[in-house]
Amino acid sequence: MTGGRAVVTGVGVVAPSGVGADAHWRSVLAGRRRTGPITLFDASGYPTRLGGEVADFDPARYADTRALVQTDRWTHLGFAATTLALADAGLPERATDPYGWAVTLASASGGNLFGQRELQRLWSSPTRTVGAYQSIAWFYAASVGQLSIRHQAKGPCGVLVAESAGGLDSLAHAVRTVRRGASVVLAGATECPLSPYALACQLRSGLLSEVADPERAYRPFDATASGYLPAEGGAVFVVEELTHARARGARIYGEVTGWGATHDAAHTTVDSAGDPHQYARAMRLALGRAGVAPDEVDVVVPDALGVPRYDRAEASALRAVFGARTPPVSTHKELTGRAHQGGSALDVATALLAFAHDTLPASAGPDVVAEGCELDFLRAARRPRTRVALVCARGFDGFNSALVLRGAPPAGEEP
Repeated sequence: MTGGRAVVTGVGVVAPSGVGADAHWRSVLAGRRRTGPITLFDASGYPTRLGGEVADFDPARYADTRALVQTDRWTHLGFAATTLALADAGLPERATDPYGWAVTLASASGGNLFGQRELQRLWSSPTRTVGAYQSIAWFYAASVGQLSIRHQAKGPCGVLVAESAGGLDSLAHAVRTVRRGASVVLAGATECPLSPYALACQLRSGLLSEVADPERAYRPFDATASGYLPAEGGAVFVVEELTHARARGARIYGEVTGWGATHDAAHTTVDSAGDPHQYARAMRLALGRAGVAPDEVDVVVPDALGVPRYDRAEASALRAVFGARTPPVSTHKELTGRAHQGGSALDVATALLAFAHDTLPASAGPDVVAEGCELDFLRAARRPRTRVALVCARGFDGFNSALVLRGAPPAGEEP
């Protein structure tokens, strides 16, 4: 089967906002901030000591001991999100048509905690050795490989590396994989950039917030914006060929109808703000491929880095695409922290859940809009109008991506 339409039938969330789509949705609706002191390691000696962690996460609920020993926490989060997504979609844990199932995830930094532990052992212990799984547990494709084995997905599998933009790119690639004949694709991303080395790398960028108050530390588009807070978690989706989904009576959250990806051809530096023209071009590509006019967009979910110059550049890109009257903008990253590619996947989950619940949630901020960031921030929840969302993401070192989602219509109407 080729040329099929790709719809999302399962959503699995493992994030600071909660484990499971329902828990995440409740946090979003309540505007409940889930960032706080980093506990995965002692961060007391670092300028940034706050982040977003998945509270009370028990990986043993989602994988056996052998798999957990061989993998990093980032993959443990992937095990959980995928298990939840498959259950939500009403699909079995193991593929009934192995060559019709595929896995396409994004990864920004790989297995940080596992690699940190093994390298510390290498340089501090008399044996000067690392564990047998060091060579595979940290690797960008580790989660893809482990999920392929665990769920017996023997179709086309791959990993996309585009920093935060990768979470959207994975869904675009899933659509292409469906159009080439796959019936089910596991897509999305999880992340765990919370280790001493990972935090040091992020601090080097000069983009992290050093504010000590969790309520004030990450404030995208706000006059007090000071940078972002790192976070773990993300979301995994079951992307399914429409005819296949209908044949088994699956619930459909929505359809991925357009995407665009561009690149600035420039490194991220302490003084840069990315190229808003290339970012705007990615949005236009996504809208054009979806056949959606700018005035049809119900809501925009932005990248929301929380660095003033980047926020101004993002607002500039949105105005370039939509004009002075931008669609409602809603962001919830300040509730969870920035989970890199996992964060953009989480934004997709939020948009799909908004359509499923027939409610566009109010933006978590800003309280006082920063100069140059004047957008139509959604100040109160409302019902969708067109059921079209534009989700945007910018990855460090020049990656730009945008994704158009069309939410499933009310029951009884054809998608």
